[in-house]
Amino acid sequence: MATLLMPLPAADFDPTESAVPWQVLTARGHRIVFATPDGRAGRADPRMVDGRGLGPWKPLLQADARARAAHAAMIDSDAFRCPLRHAEIDASRFDGLILPGGHAPGMRAYLESAELQRCVAAMFERRVPIGAICHGVVLASRSRRADGRSVLHGLRTTAVTRTLELSGWALTALWLGRYYRTYPVTVQGEVSAALARSEDFIVGPPALRRDSPQHLERGFTVRDGHYLSARWPGDAYRFADEFGKMLG
Repeated sequence: MATLLMPLPAADFDPTESAVPWQVLTARGHRIVFATPDGRAGRADPRMVDGRGLGPWKPLLQADARARAAHAAMIDSDAFRCPLRHAEIDASRFDGLILPGGHAPGMRAYLESAELQRCVAAMFERRVPIGAICHGVVLASRSRRADGRSVLHGLRTTAVTRTLELSGWALTALWLGRYYRTYPVTVQGEVSAALARSEDFIVGPPALRRDSPQHLERGFTVRDGHYLSARWPGDAYRFADEFGKMLG
């Protein structure tokens, strides 16, 4: 079975996009190794876990009950409690890479980490299975090949779409300000600029309902060779299932 790397920030990663792949892939016998900046267990975005501050949109925006249960199990695991430090990562040790997302301010250090960008580039060069979801695609897009281009240049991908990102912001901006706007440029805008062609960013169908183990068809992913991407927490089960198939 495969040994997979899942790097995380110290705080504010999305609980669904990390815990659902962890749950699905470990249930299939794979081993996931976590890594954080300081080697201490990371903390998910509390708003996504408990819904505080989401106001009337809590049922829509908060991680659902199934994802919250997966998150509770993940943070109680020995692997999560004893992560590597980012500086200790040896990309050659791992059979695959999973890049979860999240949009709260703590994600910026993760998305801007030169150490993680070097690790991502090394694993793309090895052509091991790599999966990125939501803002995790930003980390991939910022990782550079030897020729200076993004590792995503020439590949097709999705990520959190402009519509999804701006909808979350519009619904909560009155009291949460720019909480849903990690950067002034949208994820779709930044990622598209790193691609060979703007049409290589695939928006997919409207994201109206979250997927589940029983309804993988509600999720959306884009696979291009050894690279798999998805848009938001509502794609997480399909993302995990497709990544498992990539591992064989």
